[in-house]
Amino acid sequence: MANASDEFRLVSPNIDNEGKLPRKYTDEGQGAQRNMSPPLEWYNLPKGTKSLSLVVQDIDAPDPNGPIVPWVIWVVTNIPPTLKGLPEGFSGKGEELGGDYAHVKEGNNDEKVPGWRGPKLPNPGHRFEFKLFALDDELNLGNKVTKDKLLEAVEGHVLGESVLIAIS
Repeated sequence: MANASDEFRLVSPNIDNEGKLPRKYTDEGQGAQRNMSPPLEWYNLPKGTKSLSLVVQDIDAPDPNGPIVPWVIWVVTNIPPTLKGLPEGFSGKGEELGGDYAHVKEGNNDEKVPGWRGPKLPNPGHRFEFKLFALDDELNLGNKVTKDKLLEAVEGHVLGESVLIAIS
């Protein structure tokens, strides 16, 4: 059995697991800094990891016409395994930061634009799922990356998954 300290983990210095998503990463209220992505760090990548992909969604978002349907906040792919995380406010700044960050590709969220879109909080208690995939290959998803395209492409390439949950 693997030691917990050897486990593939996704964390944020600003979010405790099952902790609150700080308001500054949302789209409303005092202290909100529109479209600022939170800092993320990962540890213990599975052996053979060639790239990482991330999907962040509000898993309690209500569909106005019916059931709960996850609302995609951020899609990120082709994160080099040499990176140990993404800094606060990374979204939209990969090219600017340069180096390995320039290889990272941000996909479209459910607002149909690339990058982090701070969630609107209709009521408290929404869970935000940050799911990181360690992959045995780099993905080639073309210019328009979406959650659905990414999830289809990772099939058969996932070496490990790590989830961080934050609550509004």
